[in-house]
Amino acid sequence: MKDRRHPWQRRLALVALALAGTFGAGCKSEGYRSGVFDPPREAPDFELEGSHGSPIALRDFRGKVVALAFGFSHCPRICPVTLSRLADVDKSLGDLSKELQVVFVTVDPERDTPGRLREFLGFFDADFRGATGDSSKLDALQHAYGVVANKVQSENEKLQYEVHHSTSIYLIDKQGVLRLLVPFGEPAADILHDVKRLLDT
Repeated sequence: MKDRRHPWQRRLALVALALAGTFGAGCKSEGYRSGVFDPPREAPDFELEGSHGSPIALRDFRGKVVALAFGFSHCPRICPVTLSRLADVDKSLGDLSKELQVVFVTVDPERDTPGRLREFLGFFDADFRGATGDSSKLDALQHAYGVVANKVQSENEKLQYEVHHSTSIYLIDKQGVLRLLVPFGEPAADILHDVKRLLDT
């Protein structure tokens, strides 16, 4: 099957997979439909400015499954797809949705203020949480997760620039352990399947 992704998406995917290998992300196994971190390891924590007016840290969500994604609010293609699928997953969980937390960390701190992230994420789900901060903290966090982000000139003159970035979702279990790497484009039904399995662990 022909790879229809843009060349920069293919390059970032290859780099992200190589970096994820340092965590041991491997083949689909254990009944999951996404890549499994083998062995699992504690997810790198962080403390950043939250989109809802208070600091946000990964440890705040112990007892929940966390879907962690990196992106930016002016993203024209990738982020809306990712967030729409996560919103579908959250809705499909019904009463269990309170046990899933989506966290969206910006790769564009120049434009993504807490207020801007809150407004952007609100288009998908009001309970999604955004995180931003100074570039040094965000760079360190990207490195910890093997995320690649590069600022490039945008084809849209009004945007001025875009940030080409890694597109995977990290699924973290209720104990704060990094368990699954969900590739961009994974169907919502497959993400839902994996989230439900993590909720049962």
